[in-house]
Amino acid sequence: MARPPTQPTAPAVPEAPAAVLTHRQVLIIFSGLMLGMLLAALDQTIVATALPTIVGDLHGLDHLSWVVTAYLLTTTLSTPLYGKISDLYGRKKIFQVAIVIFLIGSALSGLARNMDQLIAFRALQGLGGGGLMALAMAIIGDIVSPRERGRYQGYFGGVFALASIGGPLAGGFFVDHLTWRWIFYINIPVGILALVITSVVLRLPLPRRPHTIDYTGSAILVGAVTSLLLVTLWGGQTYAWGSGIILGLLLFGVVCVAVFVWWERRATEPIFPPHLFANPIPAVSFVITLLVAAGMFAAIIFIPIYLQLVDGVSPALSGVLLLPLMAGMLVTSIGSGQLVTRIGRYKAFPVAGTALMTLGMWLLSHLGAHTSHVTAAAYMVVFGLGMGMVMQLLVLAVQNSIARDDLGSATSAISFFRNIGAAFGTALFGTILTVRLGHWLPLLVHGRTHFSLSSSFTITPKALKALPPTVRAGVVESFVRSLHTVFLAGVPVAGLAFVFALLLKEIPLGDRSTSVPIAPTAGTSAADAAPGSDSAVPVETPGAISV
Repeated sequence: MARPPTQPTAPAVPEAPAAVLTHRQVLIIFSGLMLGMLLAALDQTIVATALPTIVGDLHGLDHLSWVVTAYLLTTTLSTPLYGKISDLYGRKKIFQVAIVIFLIGSALSGLARNMDQLIAFRALQGLGGGGLMALAMAIIGDIVSPRERGRYQGYFGGVFALASIGGPLAGGFFVDHLTWRWIFYINIPVGILALVITSVVLRLPLPRRPHTIDYTGSAILVGAVTSLLLVTLWGGQTYAWGSGIILGLLLFGVVCVAVFVWWERRATEPIFPPHLFANPIPAVSFVITLLVAAGMFAAIIFIPIYLQLVDGVSPALSGVLLLPLMAGMLVTSIGSGQLVTRIGRYKAFPVAGTALMTLGMWLLSHLGAHTSHVTAAAYMVVFGLGMGMVMQLLVLAVQNSIARDDLGSATSAISFFRNIGAAFGTALFGTILTVRLGHWLPLLVHGRTHFSLSSSFTITPKALKALPPTVRAGVVESFVRSLHTVFLAGVPVAGLAFVFALLLKEIPLGDRSTSVPIAPTAGTSAADAAPGSDSAVPVETPGAISV
């Protein structure tokens, strides 16, 4: 079937002339964008150390994955729409709308009284979270050249590392000294500050042209992602893998994927322009991102469970013990970004990063009841060093390989696949954990009289310590063996990411200017900073402000 002719598209006309940004203003804008990203990144990590307490308080280990997955699902589904809408209406306003939705969901999540409410409010929170990361990276793409962007993307990676360090620490502190509800309330002041900064200093051209939103494609995508995610959540746990419901969901999901691909080739303004997937750099980067995100969340979500329920540490201390993982990520995230800006090459870093992640995941599978904190820290450092060299550089590779008109869609696409990997990884590894607990608990725990041992087993770290010694030993050993399987399952996932990283094509990083002119600094002429020049951000000279 031939693609129908598209409506003629008028050239984008800015609502007003673009304001000239000084280098200092770029840095201020960058701080506002990082706060927005911090909201989304912090929400994914601050929950980790509080999860054992939350599921114990609200009763439902079998719903553990949904606390994270509900957020990731709506984040995933909304991300591509944010990219397209921002391409049509402008990124600043849409970015701020995303922040407001996220804050409403955060406040309601803190007020949740049962697991169903928490899952529903987390889903609302995710609707806002879908726009935070993708639009922040797209806005940087609007104002910074690809060559300079390596440095800035490295700092975005640093935001993830900071969130990964501060999140578990804050989550543990709130659980120990206040209440787990503060892990959601803390988002409110951060979000308000991000709104203020972006309102005051962010000025981007507002395009005005005929547009259509691919609502049909969006609906098909919702059906595909939701049904396939339910397969990973319910399969082997709520329903047998061979049951009619699981097979039906799987068939429906596969059909929706096929229909979505068919529809996107015919849509006037597709959510994911098909030519992005014909380009080998975005296509390979999307796959690597999905796999790396799945492995990353296997570590971030389940290491705190190991530390609290197996190692017996408090939620706050489990956050402290995660510092080696996040420190490794912080070092390589910022360091690789700086190196990419200097040398103009990026492929070596994802290759090395995915290799280290594979090794780190294999090492984590050896964590046991008697593993020392020093040994566990060494395992986490290896994994963290690998994580820091991958995500943000894949964003850079994709943005450097596409036309400027596709910037929003392409950036949202890579965020979409990151969220898909996180959602499916969390669901899959969560299912593995609960299924293996359902196997090991009845075998290893003897003399139980006052609590049920099944796949819906619920216990908090405090309640675990109160159990009789023989019962507690059986429960701990059950978690050890179950988490061993979880981390071991992550090894081939990270290994496959390494294989695709070897296939990643590398092209020179561009120096073309973007849509917002940058005012010259010392040593840079006005002509050099004008639109269409070869430099989006002036070369740093003595007296220039640096990040």
